[in-house]
Amino acid sequence: MAETAIILLAAGAARRMRGRDKLLEPVGGVPLLTDRARTCLEAGAERVIVVLPPDAPGRRAALRDMDVACVTAPQAHLGMAASIRAGVRALPGGCTAVLMVLADMPELTSADLAAVLAAHDPACPRICRAEAADGTPGHPVLFPARLFAALTRLAGDRGAQPLIAGEAGRIKPVPLPGRRALTDLDTPEDWAEWRLHHRL
Repeated sequence: MAETAIILLAAGAARRMRGRDKLLEPVGGVPLLTDRARTCLEAGAERVIVVLPPDAPGRRAALRDMDVACVTAPQAHLGMAASIRAGVRALPGGCTAVLMVLADMPELTSADLAAVLAAHDPACPRICRAEAADGTPGHPVLFPARLFAALTRLAGDRGAQPLIAGEAGRIKPVPLPGRRALTDLDTPEDWAEWRLHHRL
């Protein structure tokens, strides 16, 4: 595999959780962020970078003793683009692609992440995007090195959507089972409903 990295985006404010931190919700006996970082570490990339907001001791504690690089996004409150910029600027030299993973997607497996990483072809560097079984585009999304500079110029709270739209027609889809590429949990109600079906 070409040298690749994973950026786990974990700097969101979780405002819709009404005071609870969704990344510290228990999943399999550990905080969601711990579980997601472990999944990233098991996916086979050479480096895992976790982007955090300023003043997030609970999230930092969830990553204690894990072999990840923690990066702070000072302007995380301005939107996801700030987190992406911080993560990309921390990439090591020689990295040919980066996989962007959202930390609030509990169903993605290390095999799912590995499948998107494996779709990267340095000889034909395209965005590789996971999609649900029904073809709906989702996450995670892999960006080749030729787009790193553009990622550092993103602004606002649409993440990398403008960049992805500009690459339309050149994106390689990576189908994942079921709705794992789409399931994210943003509210207490989302969590309650999800736990009804997953017993976690």
